[in-house]
Order: sequence, then structure tokens, then C-alpha cells
Amino acid sequence: MASLMALTALGRREPTTVTHGPLTITERTDIALASVAARKGRVADVVAAAQSAGVPLPGPVTYQAGAPYSGFWVAPEMWFVEAPFATHELIADLLKSALGDAASVTEQTDAWVAFDLAADDLAPVLERLCNVDVRAVPDGHATRTVMEHLGVYLIKQGRGAARVYGPRSSAQSLLHAIETAAHSVW
Repeated sequence: MASLMALTALGRREPTTVTHGPLTITERTDIALASVAARKGRVADVVAAAQSAGVPLPGPVTYQAGAPYSGFWVAPEMWFVEAPFATHELIADLLKSALGDAASVTEQTDAWVAFDLAADDLAPVLERLCNVDVRAVPDGHATRTVMEHLGVYLIKQGRGAARVYGPRSSAQSLLHAIETAAHSVW
């Protein structure tokens, strides 16, 4: 009899952690993710409902950490919202309930791979991967960019911390790109 076992985006049973010199790359499988889009003419309703529910909906190119929800801006009147997977596996249902019919909410957890990058200074690696001047942008900067032909979201959490969301189907390619950039630096 076959048994079903969940696999990470990299095809393993446990999340992958890779170290190259001072850089640590950690695959995050403990994050639930959903997109929230305000329906036409309803952005004020979405913002009010989100505020009541403790769901941060930050302004353009911004990430806002919270508990249990964190969020980042992806387009006008559209955000991605994160929460711990252990308690928010059904994040889309929870957000739909909280935001009502003013928003369109879509489950995104299994569409993306998340990698947390940690080093004393990530700029040398990230400047080889994308066109974001990570030295100049503030902590909490969140933007869509391209890394090795892949459309990704980059969130700067600090000088030495960043999260990269990439397409789950290209998880191995994205990890390889980050590792290759790290090898060229260290």
C-alpha cells in the first residue's frame, strides 16, 4: 500500500539548509502564504477589516512583520500575507473569513519556495543575483525582481537577513543560483 508523504519544494522530507562561507541558506517550509487583493472600489473596506483582524497590509515596496500575520505589498491594492504554517495551514480560509467579500484571497503556500538568507552582509551576493541595491534600500523593503531568469520577491529584513520567494517549480534552480553567487564571493 502506498503512503503519501509531504515533500519540500526541493523534493526532500525535511527543509534544506546550506552554508557557503558566512552565508546560510534555509528553505522555509513553516510559512503559510496567501494573496489578498482588494475588489474594485473596496480597498478601504479591506484595510479596515485587515486592521481589525491584525493583518498588516503595508504600502508599496514594504514588508511589515507581525504576529501571527506578516505581509508585504506586491502590487497596487494587492499583498501577500504570511503566518506560521503550524497554526495557519488554512490561511486562505482564515483571511477570507476575516476580510469578507471585500477581498479576493488565494492560497499561495504551495506555489512558492521561500529561502531565508543570512550573513553579516548580503549585499555582495544579492548584487550578483538581482538589480536591487540592497545597501541603499531600508530594512523592510519588499520588491519583485529577477534572479537568474526567475521572477522572485525579495524582502530585506536587515543588513544580514533577507527572504526570497521564488516559483516552487524552480526551487532547485533558484537555490543553485544563490549558491553560485555565494561561491563567487566566498
